[in-house]
Amino acid sequence: MTLSPTSARPRAGWTFAIVSVALFMTALDNLVVSTALPTIRVDLGASLESLEWTVNAYTLAFAVLLLTGAALGDRFGRKRMFSIGISLFTLSSAAAALAPSAGALVAARGLQGVGAAIVLPLTLTLLSEAVPTEKRGLAIGAWSGISGLGVALGPVVGGAVVDGISWHWIFWLNVPIGLALVPLAMRYLTESHGPADRLDLPGIGLAGLGLLGVVFGIVRGEALGWTSAPIVGTIAAGLVLLVAFLAWERRAPAPMLPLRFFKSRAFAATNGASLAMFFGVFGSIFLLSQFFQTTQGLSPLESGLRVLPWTLMPMFVAPIAGILSDRIGARPLMATGLALQAIAIGWLAAVSTPTVAYAALIVPFILAGTGMALVFAPAANSVLGSVRPEEAGQASGATNAIRELGGVLGVAVLASVFTANGGYESPAAYVDGMTAALPIGAAVLAVGALLALLIPGKRRAGVEAEAEAPAAALAEAAR
Repeated sequence: MTLSPTSARPRAGWTFAIVSVALFMTALDNLVVSTALPTIRVDLGASLESLEWTVNAYTLAFAVLLLTGAALGDRFGRKRMFSIGISLFTLSSAAAALAPSAGALVAARGLQGVGAAIVLPLTLTLLSEAVPTEKRGLAIGAWSGISGLGVALGPVVGGAVVDGISWHWIFWLNVPIGLALVPLAMRYLTESHGPADRLDLPGIGLAGLGLLGVVFGIVRGEALGWTSAPIVGTIAAGLVLLVAFLAWERRAPAPMLPLRFFKSRAFAATNGASLAMFFGVFGSIFLLSQFFQTTQGLSPLESGLRVLPWTLMPMFVAPIAGILSDRIGARPLMATGLALQAIAIGWLAAVSTPTVAYAALIVPFILAGTGMALVFAPAANSVLGSVRPEEAGQASGATNAIRELGGVLGVAVLASVFTANGGYESPAAYVDGMTAALPIGAAVLAVGALLALLIPGKRRAGVEAEAEAPAAALAEAAR
């Protein structure tokens, strides 16, 4: 392409390259820590609760602030906020690498989550602006493939770094990438804004505090007791604040999350299915990623290599799923993908023992990875197709917030079931806890498959979008 960097039209090639590297970096950090958890537990003397927070500090900040990150990009400029998010992610990665204690590591991971919450929704928005609508499925499929590559390499990179150097270097890896990415983003990305001309500060506060209260209560429920005053109080306060958020968004002059989005069956059902997938998958991965080291005494690298049949599949299948979603719609792909994941997690729960042969795990790993890949790109395509192009930022922020919230809840709930039924005392105790928790993840995935069947077919989705566009435009004009 021959456009200048300051042209009003986005440069598709540069945009794809920049957002893909940023996406890869944030996706890598979702699982790169998981393989290092046993080493971190020993090195820093961390408890199970601390290990949960090493994962949840990142995903909690991520989930709570995704809507805020998208809103900031819409208001102050997507290129500007993307660059700020990358800078914060880079600085907090250095802080995590230098962390002298579990508490310091958790705090740095939380800041990483803030940076990732700004970056992730904007990668999808910037990419959707840069490519024609008829090629969006292919672009989003490739985008999902990059995310899958980050997920695939996370356990392997984490294991190789922990074995070869130390766990600190899983965070140092982000620093040179971030330092190179910021100037490229400032030069080659095209600035754009969303439809709102002001920031919905009450909405940001209510949504952030409400989500924080609910998720914090669930994460701490097992440790403090589900009926204890702090847990009941924080969950109740969180729910009240979320109800207040919905009430405010109905009458806000510039809502950060227009509730009319949920009148679209495509938007509502897709997000319900995505929440179920992240709940089931990330809750299960939190336990399965530690299985080989804790029960069979393998090294971090050996453990990471063994989960490759699972985590590598999205890289190959997601681009194909993106192309197919343009032709046949999201419903059959997402329903099939979630069903495959439910079968895989249930299978793993049934066959896992301290001495299980690796060959018995390969097929369910492949099924789980293929199922994930069949959901990623079609879900993003379905959500973006259900709103107007200028609302892509809000829609992307909403769907990413919902699915990451599912991941946080999945880790919290399945870890609580694990603690109630097992522990780290012996390989047998670990398997007892894990096999009690995995069926819950499988059941939630099965519910997600049923929700995916509610997504309109391709022709119906097109009719729905066309019917809602004039009404949305009238509502915007009236405001």
